[in-house]
Amino acid sequence: MYEQPLKYLMDDKKLLVAAPETTVFDASQLMADKNVGAVLVVTDTILRGIFTERDAVVRVIAKGLDARTTPLSAVMTPDPRALDPEESFGYALTLMHENGFRHVPVVQDGVPIGIVSARNALDPDLEEFNSESARRQYFSVRRKV
Repeated sequence: MYEQPLKYLMDDKKLLVAAPETTVFDASQLMADKNVGAVLVVTDTILRGIFTERDAVVRVIAKGLDARTTPLSAVMTPDPRALDPEESFGYALTLMHENGFRHVPVVQDGVPIGIVSARNALDPDLEEFNSESARRQYFSVRRKV
């Protein structure tokens, strides 16, 4: 699992993008509707920042800002670390752990194509996939013997 390229693990259906002028309130509603923990902030399809649930709590609510008027550009993490789709999931997890964040955008030529999170490591479907992959690899090796 950890050596799998991100392109196989990222969930492009959970990719949520918004413009920098989108309000925190509107972005939060979008995140709730899609059941995701982060929105990528883009201009002209290029990644400019990331806004997460934690940002909503720490940078907006805890500081008493008005979510209905505060734009994402004021509270996002600008120029977030992003990874290429060929990078391994293990590398992404290490990056998240060492830097204290839980979401990593996956970009190709500066354009977001997906996102991975620490939660991906706990996904039961992913575990099932990896178990099946390991089983097939085991039996293919045994056939050669």
